[in-house]
Amino acid sequence: MRIGLLTEGGYPYVSGDARLWCDRLVRGLGQHEFDVYALSRSQHQEDEGWIPLPPNVRRVRTAPMWTVEDDEVVLGRRARRRFTECFGELAAVLSGASGSAPAVSKGSSAGTSGAIKGPSGGVSTLEADRFANALYGLAELARETGGLAGALRSETAVRALERACRAPGAHRTAREARVPDLLAVAAHLERALRPLSLDWYEDDGLGAVDLCHAASGGPAALPGLLARHFTGVPFLVSEYGVRLRTHYLTAPDAPPAVRSLLAAFHGRLAAEAYARAEVVTSGNTHARRWQERCGADREKLRTVYPGMDARPFAEVGESPECADPDTLVWVGRVEPAKDLVSLLHAFAEIRKRQPKTRLRIVGAPAGSEGTAYLGHCRTLAAQLFPDEADGPHAAGDNPVSFEEVGGPELPALADAYASGAVTVLSSVVEGFPISLVEAMLCGRATVSTDVGAVVEVIGGTGLVVPPRNPRALAEACVALLRDPARRARLGAAARARALELFTVEQNIEAFHGIYLEIVSRAPIRRVVLDEAGAPLPFAVPAEAHVPIRRGAPSPSLVVRGGPGWATARPVRATTPAPEGAR
Repeated sequence: MRIGLLTEGGYPYVSGDARLWCDRLVRGLGQHEFDVYALSRSQHQEDEGWIPLPPNVRRVRTAPMWTVEDDEVVLGRRARRRFTECFGELAAVLSGASGSAPAVSKGSSAGTSGAIKGPSGGVSTLEADRFANALYGLAELARETGGLAGALRSETAVRALERACRAPGAHRTAREARVPDLLAVAAHLERALRPLSLDWYEDDGLGAVDLCHAASGGPAALPGLLARHFTGVPFLVSEYGVRLRTHYLTAPDAPPAVRSLLAAFHGRLAAEAYARAEVVTSGNTHARRWQERCGADREKLRTVYPGMDARPFAEVGESPECADPDTLVWVGRVEPAKDLVSLLHAFAEIRKRQPKTRLRIVGAPAGSEGTAYLGHCRTLAAQLFPDEADGPHAAGDNPVSFEEVGGPELPALADAYASGAVTVLSSVVEGFPISLVEAMLCGRATVSTDVGAVVEVIGGTGLVVPPRNPRALAEACVALLRDPARRARLGAAARARALELFTVEQNIEAFHGIYLEIVSRAPIRRVVLDEAGAPLPFAVPAEAHVPIRRGAPSPSLVVRGGPGWATARPVRATTPAPEGAR
């Protein structure tokens, strides 16, 4: 099978989102061929280069999302009018303005698009159809003219957006948009719609693959939508973090008009991707609920947990007695969402009941914000826990330490979990808690806040408390510190659960089955030609969907694969035996 893997800001680059997961998937499915179509996020990411690729990656094509070259495409009068109509209709859908849908573009999905949640929580199929018509209208225009990079950055686009926000029926927040807001939204839409102008959708590109697999939603899913629209390639969407949720979390300080319009865009694009996809996978039930909120059909949804490599944690997991019974461990990226401030205040309560307890905070800061937050936490720890000394002539020691993996005391990540009897997670925002699974693979009892997919991951093998509640966090930690037998039971149960649900092997096996399921239902898109070059009707039976590797095909055979009986010589009917011989 030939898979078109669509990524944004990750694989095959050295750094980025879902890089490790994609690499494990491609290597684990060595029997399949992969064509990687990657959107990069920054010059720095491209300068870092790619990770070593396995031999089953046949092709890699990249395009930048951080910059765009002038395509020098000058639209004629008719093309400009089509652009204004399509982009104006797209903007009208985002602003909530009333209007009639434009003429249905060839191959568009009008009348069949999936429903999405409206502003009031209702379902609007009409709005989904309008968005799909506008999106595919822009895609067809880009294909005919050679690109829309200049048009999307033009004043025409900004004016179309402004007219939509001022039109009757537009949402109040959209009507309040000022010029800076309109420019910000137009710039974001231009970046998100850059895949429309790529030359990836011909028969020698994504049109040649058997299945498009988008490793995330948003811009990465857009090439899969267009490949399906232009060439009928079946489409799979996998999300470990829903883009609409990410937008709400990462743009809290944006003006209301900008947040509203961009949230509408991410929601409409997600709904269209879910409607066109054959299957939609999520990394946990928490993400799945967001997908349903954006209009995903429950019949298409599958939960496939991220695959973790259990081997680095095997030695620690099989030797739980090596832990210091008086040490708590926190592991992760240092940033405000992890709420280390609440953890430090909870630790102050713990020290009152268990004076010998120590806390090891292991992790590097995430960006400049994380660096500032780490400094704040260090200052708070020094204030809450003045350096303690055993005597008047001994050096003081703080019970809270801030460390990073790779040092002499913690050479590997597994050593961080091995150093403590209880692992703590104190986040106020969390998707799929990777550090929690790592602690479970190490056989550690855990105390976590009830955020994201934590309860789903823990499944009764750890203690869960409300977020931003230092007292509850302290009580749970003290309960485990005082009960070694309970720690051992929970740790053993946690390791068994992690090995059953969260390994690389189960992740790869799940996607292998999904690939075969989708391709088995996909219509044949290629034809078999006779010696004269004319199509042979009924040459490929309806069941011949799964390609099978065989010898070199005949020159007249255009379709790749199919069962052997589909291309073998016809079997002659047996001559009926005489009546007397029966």
